[in-house]
Amino acid sequence: MSKKSAVQGGVAVAEKKKVEKPRMFKVLLHNDDFTPMDFVIVLLMEVFHKNQEEAVQITYNVHVKGRGVCGVYPRDVAESKVSKVMRISKENGHPLLCSMEPE
Repeated sequence: MSKKSAVQGGVAVAEKKKVEKPRMFKVLLHNDDFTPMDFVIVLLMEVFHKNQEEAVQITYNVHVKGRGVCGVYPRDVAESKVSKVMRISKENGHPLLCSMEPE
């Protein structure tokens, strides 16, 4: 936290500068008819550190609702996760789409 000193009536007074929390972003997986569910589950466990039950639930949401939230992160972390998912999917020959949007 940044502090700034000001003199008021001969006494130094520290002014606190409010620090804003970083904007958070949801990382989303989008449904497609080609990427195997097993691959998505493993991806969620490895990239997003989800346990088996959480990964299955997110995969189900992606399948039923068209997309599912993998996690909420600051912008730089979200961008990194999206890039990693896209790279791993491409390396494995899957068209899985991953995106991010502000929370």
